Amino acid sequence: MSKFSNFKPAWWLKNRHLQTMAAKILRRKQSIQVVEETIELSDGDFLDLVWTEDPQNSPDKPIVLVLHGLEGSINSHYAKGMMNAIKQRGWVGLLMHFRGCSGRPNRHAQSYHSGATDDVHFITQWLQQRFPERQHGILGFSLGGNVLAKYLAEDPAPIYRSAVVICAPLHLASCAQQIDIGFSKIYQKYLVDMLKDSTSEKVTMKLIKHIDHQELKAITSIHEFDQKITAPLNGFKDANDYYEKASGIFVLDRINRPTLILHAQDDPFLCNDHIMEMDVSNPNLTLEVSKYGGHVGFIAGTNPFKPMYWLEERVLDHIGEHFE
Repeated sequence: MSKFSNFKPAWWLKNRHLQTMAAKILRRKQSIQVVEETIELSDGDFLDLVWTEDPQNSPDKPIVLVLHGLEGSINSHYAKGMMNAIKQRGWVGLLMHFRGCSGRPNRHAQSYHSGATDDVHFITQWLQQRFPERQHGILGFSLGGNVLAKYLAEDPAPIYRSAVVICAPLHLASCAQQIDIGFSKIYQKYLVDMLKDSTSEKVTMKLIKHIDHQELKAITSIHEFDQKITAPLNGFKDANDYYEKASGIFVLDRINRPTLILHAQDDPFLCNDHIMEMDVSNPNLTLEVSKYGGHVGFIAGTNPFKPMYWLEERVLDHIGEHFE
């Protein structure tokens, strides 16, 4: 099912780039108290987790798992905002750092990517074993949203009562093209520079050997990074093979949990045409589209000194509808 959103942007934030960048600026001083936990994995690597509180101290509270975006972490403004909003609802928030995103490199050359669902499967089974009586929800931002769509399509009986996919690059090939056009190249440079920094660390550690620092430094686009780094490290033939196999848009028909997909038509990171034309005939899916919102923006309100973060309310309303 598709429907138009009731989101109305703040009058001073109708521009797509202002919506995209405003929250990062407006919430630069926000803080969050967390409980950190590290889980060792059977492949010799680890996952760094962040809780809004010790889950053992609140045995009756629902747990909401949060998947961050490309090169994101608990320090990302949208992650802090959502985790704080989850806590305010009286639930427990759990953010899973993708490998290498918690502030220290993971132990293997293999990296996280838009189709890397193994760790979500692992953490889901871990949650089910550790908290079998709890109610669970899940949400994913941007890259994490695509990972979530892929995961939901792969797991026929997930523990999550509902899910929300937020501003996700569900069609990776067109998104790699979109972010290489016009002003969006500013975002691309920001992301590519972060990707190169984290990859350079692994080159120095000699975990990655097929490319040297000079070759890495010369990379300037997301597609080029995926061609030279993401694909060879993760078993894909090339960037196009990765985009084809990792894009969530091709497996939406397999999702069997109530899933809300949020998309803004003016998102500078995504190709609007592919999102608007995708098949959402699966009765478990709701594609909610707004004219404005930018990328993970959706800031509303009439007072510039008291912005309203509509995205958090809408996401958690959907998840709350499916909790008892």
